[in-house]
Parts: sequence; C-alpha cells; structure tokens
Amino acid sequence: MPTLDINGHTMYYEVHGEDGLPQAVCMGGWGTFCHGRSADAPRYLFNNYQVAIYDYRGIQESTDDYSQTASMQLYASDLAGLLDHLGWSNVHVVGMVGMGACVGQQLAFSRPDLARSLVMTGCWAFADEIMVDQLNTMVDVHEAMGWAEFQKLAASYSFDGEFYNANRDRLLGENGTWPDLNGRLEAQRRLVQACTTYDAREDLPQVQVPAIVVNAGRDPITTPRHTQLIADLMPNCQAVDWPEATHVFAGKDLKKKFDAMLQDFLEAH
Repeated sequence: MPTLDINGHTMYYEVHGEDGLPQAVCMGGWGTFCHGRSADAPRYLFNNYQVAIYDYRGIQESTDDYSQTASMQLYASDLAGLLDHLGWSNVHVVGMVGMGACVGQQLAFSRPDLARSLVMTGCWAFADEIMVDQLNTMVDVHEAMGWAEFQKLAASYSFDGEFYNANRDRLLGENGTWPDLNGRLEAQRRLVQACTTYDAREDLPQVQVPAIVVNAGRDPITTPRHTQLIADLMPNCQAVDWPEATHVFAGKDLKKKFDAMLQDFLEAH
C-alpha cells in the first residue's frame, strides 16, 4: 500500500473506489479505518465514492518524528498534503467520532479549496475544562494502568449501555476497540494534546462550506453542548438532534440512520 513523506513523517494511506466517482476523505477519532477496518466506516460512502483513508502520524504504519508540536492544525496540514499529493480538491470531508471532524474543520478553514462539504460527529469547537479532564484522564489511565484498562474506560464511555453489555467481549481485547493505540502511548499523548488545545471559535465563522453536525443526546464526552456550538458558529452548518445516539454510532439501526443522513446531505451538495 502507498505511503507519502509529508510534514516530517511518512503517512500510510489507502484509496478505495474507482476513478471517476465523486471523492471523499473519511477520518475517525484516535484510530484508523485502514488495514481492513473500512467496514467500521459508513457503508454508503464506500459504496458510492472514491474514498481516501489514512493513519494519523504515529499510528499503525504512519511514522512520527515528534519534532513538531501536536496540534489540530498539524494534523490538518498532514491531510492537506495527502489531498495535494492525490491531486484531489473540492472533496467531501467526513469526520467520525471526534478528532477527524475537528481535522476537517481546520482543513476547511485553512484550505477551503480542498473541502466541498463537512460531515461531523462527536466533535467540538473548543475543548472546555470537563473535556480536557476526561481526555487527559484517558491517557493517564493508559500510562498508569495499561492499554487494556484505557480501552475499557473509553469503550464504556463511548457506546450505548445495552450495546456494550451485549457486545463486551467483541469490544474489548486486542481485536476490539482502539487497537491502534495498543503499544503507542506517545502517539495517544500527542493526539490528546491536539484535542485538548483545540480552539476554533475564531476560525469557524469563516468556514463557508456546507456542513452538518450530529448532536448526540447520550454522548457524555462530546455532548450536544459541544456540537451545537459548531453549528452556531459556522454560517452554513446544519445541526441534527439524535437524542438516542452516543459517542460511537453502533448497531444496525443507528448505522442505517447515519447512512441515510449522509446520502441525503452529500447528494444535496
């Protein structure tokens, strides 16, 4: 699979879908949809678009020289370098489960030529005190107690309780959630630094691309208080209220609902 040397690191990436299809990039939170994990991403997107996915610096096959301060601007610059390398512009940017959506916001602000639309879940315009404490606690647990205890903490916060109880054995363990951070404490520390120092409240009013953000009513981390502020600040951003949704959209019904929303939004833009 291809790699790209950009911004002092080697980025691993994959492109799925045929040439000639409309183009999109899809990003997750502290992990990747690469290496056979594209099934975790929206099915509609991968069935109808040419989609770029990649490993964040320090994750899986992407390196990191640790010489640059971790920030959302740095990760957005990495994405811009990938799109420039591919020769793509005016692409749909789909950010899922946190950080990917914030990277998309920064891309649309710094390189509006690259972003055609933004789709965002589990994200924020700035990290307030409670979010900073929550995210720092997760990396502290990883450091003090190990990756498995971090995984248990993060999964119990991120999934619906009934889904977690029914799927606990699948969510936990080496083949479960957040496997990309297993053995990569320093990479997680840098991802958390980018998340907790992020403040785009002055930038977002200048982002003009069409956008949609989900207010997940049962998300205890990126609450509707965080996501609604994005819609309030961005002039062309629509917020949709999903009171039943948690941080991760899991289960067939919620995934189908997201696919339907994604199809309606992207086809309109």
